[in-house]
Amino acid sequence: MISVIIPALNEAASIQSVVQFARRHPLVSEVIVVDDGSIDGTPELAQQAGARVIYSTLLGKGASMEDGLWAAQNEIVLYLDGDLTGLHEDLVEKMTLPLREGRADFVKAKFTRAAGRVTILTARPLIRTFFPELAYIEQPLGGIIAARRSFLRNLRFETDYGVDVGLLLDAAAAGGRIEQVDIGHIQHDNQPLEVLGDMAGQVVRVILERAARYGRLDLGQLEEVQEVERRVQSELSMIGQRLGRVQRLALFDMDGTLLRGRFVVTMAQRYNKMAELSQYLDHPDLPADERTRKIAQLFAGLAKQDLQALARAMPLMPGAAETVIGLRRLGFRVGIVTDSFFLVSETIRRRVFADFSVGHVLRFRQGVATGEVHLCPAMIHPQGCPEHPMCKANVVWHLSEQFQLPPAQILAVGDSEADGCMLRVVGLGVAFEPKSDRVRQAAQFVIDTNLEQLVSLAEKYFQASP
Repeated sequence: MISVIIPALNEAASIQSVVQFARRHPLVSEVIVVDDGSIDGTPELAQQAGARVIYSTLLGKGASMEDGLWAAQNEIVLYLDGDLTGLHEDLVEKMTLPLREGRADFVKAKFTRAAGRVTILTARPLIRTFFPELAYIEQPLGGIIAARRSFLRNLRFETDYGVDVGLLLDAAAAGGRIEQVDIGHIQHDNQPLEVLGDMAGQVVRVILERAARYGRLDLGQLEEVQEVERRVQSELSMIGQRLGRVQRLALFDMDGTLLRGRFVVTMAQRYNKMAELSQYLDHPDLPADERTRKIAQLFAGLAKQDLQALARAMPLMPGAAETVIGLRRLGFRVGIVTDSFFLVSETIRRRVFADFSVGHVLRFRQGVATGEVHLCPAMIHPQGCPEHPMCKANVVWHLSEQFQLPPAQILAVGDSEADGCMLRVVGLGVAFEPKSDRVRQAAQFVIDTNLEQLVSLAEKYFQASP
C-alpha cells in the first residue's frame, strides 16, 4: 500500500482536488496533509476531502515533509505539492511502480511546466558542475517524489526550499537506486519574484553544502558564503523585500514571551557556564553592546547544530503558535525582536510560524561558534530611543520607516525591562506575564496567563482605532 504526503501552506483553492486525486488510486491507503500554519482554511478543507491532517513541528516545507514521513504507515510514500492542478490519472501508478517492482529506492518526477526559473538558472547549472552524474534529472527541485520510507528516514531533510534537491543529492551519495519518471505536463502556482529570490538562495546553499560534504568543494569557501547569507537574511532591507506591503505589524519578544524560559540561561545550564553568564546577564552597569559581546564569547567552541537543536527542543509558551497564526489571520505580519541571537530566533520563528525575526548574528567557522558577534544594526537608530543606544524601540522606528507604517499600527508584546521602550512607542503595547512593575507600567494592557487572549485583544483594539 501507498502513503501520499502533501505539505501545504495556504492551498485552499486546490488542496481538496489534490487529496481527492490521490485517494482515487486503489493502492493509496492514506493521504496525509501536513499543514504549515495555514490561515485560509486549508487543513479543514483537506480533512473534509478525506485526508488525515497533522501540523508541522517547524515552519518550512522540508520540516513538513519529514513530519509526514514519520507519520506515514506504509513503506512506499509519495509526495505531492498542495498547489498542483491538471494531474494525469496515472501519476500515482507511474511514480510508485519502480518501487513496487524493486527497481528503485528513490523516484523523481520528470515533467514540463510553464515556470521553473530557479531550476533553469540556478539548480541545474550547479548540479552539472558539482554532480554531473545527476545532470540527467530534469526537475531536481520538483516536489513530486516517491521513495521507500526506510530509505528516506536515513536522509537529511532541509527545512526550507532546498529540501528536494538536498534529498536527491543525499540519495545518490547513499548509493540509492534513482529513477526518473515522465508524468507529462503539470501546473503549479507561479511564485512572486521575491519568493523566487529566497528559493534560489536556499537552493544554492544546499547544493554547495552537499558539494563540500562530499568532497567536491572547498569547505572554507562554503562557510564564507553561509556567513554572508546569514548576515544578509538578518538585514531589515531583506525582510522588507520578502514581506512586500505591510498594513499591520505584531512584534514579539522571544525569551519569556514565545519561549518558556531564556535561551542563554538554558544554554549556560547545559554547558556548565552559569557562573560566567551571571557576570553579564541583566547587569545594569554593563552597556548592551558589551554585554552581548561577552555573552557571545561564552558560545565559543559550541557547535551550530547543537545550538539549533537546543532552540528547537526548548518548550514554547502555551498557545504561542496559535497566537501567531491568529494574528496572521487578522492581517498582521508577525516578527520576533530579540536581544538574543538570530540563529535562535530564526528557529523559534519557524516553530511558531512567524514571518521574520531580528537579532544579533553569531559567527561560525567550520560549524563551530567563534565567540564573535555581528550586532544587529536595526537595534540602533540616529533619532531613536533617547535612553538606550541599542534598543528594541529602535527596531520599531526602522520598521515604521521601512514599511511606511505609523507606530500606531504596530502591536508589541514583551515581558522584561528590555522590552519596556518597545512597548511604549507602539500603538498597542502588551506586557505578558511581566517580570516587574516597570514593565506593567510601560504597557497599555497586561496578560497574566493565557497568551491567546492577545488575538481578541488585538482584534478589538485595531478595529476601534482610526
